Amino acid sequence: MTKSRETFNKKEKEKLRQKKKQEKVDKKEARKSSEKSTDFEDMIAYVDEFGNITSTPPDPTKKKKEIDVDSIEIGVSKAVETEDDGGGRKGKVTFFNDSKGYGFIKDEQTQESIFVHVNGCIDQIQENDKVTFETEKTAKGLSAIEVKLVEK
Repeated sequence: MTKSRETFNKKEKEKLRQKKKQEKVDKKEARKSSEKSTDFEDMIAYVDEFGNITSTPPDPTKKKKEIDVDSIEIGVSKAVETEDDGGGRKGKVTFFNDSKGYGFIKDEQTQESIFVHVNGCIDQIQENDKVTFETEKTAKGLSAIEVKLVEK
């Protein structure tokens, strides 16, 4: 007599597989029988005048506001170039490292920090000095050139 090739473990695995298959079929039937409306009108969503999503359509009798299409800006507005008055920009040296030869100047008008290198300086500068300067665009951003001390 030979032993049956089906072991207890194999029988249990087959039962689990059949049970999962039956559960999957039951879930599929439950989804089909659930009374979800697939009507087009139920799928529509409306946006009110404040940008909120609502299920009610807008009132056509309501007076609509006229909007100038040209006044709508998408994205970040472009920076306006400041006109140089011939003397350049003014600022204050917030940091300067003599040993490394670089520092930063805080512009008085825009309050932005601008990089300065010792090669772009006409006069010797130190921290807290008031200076005038020109700017140039570099690969890493704005850089101050022709930096001069302001006489007090």
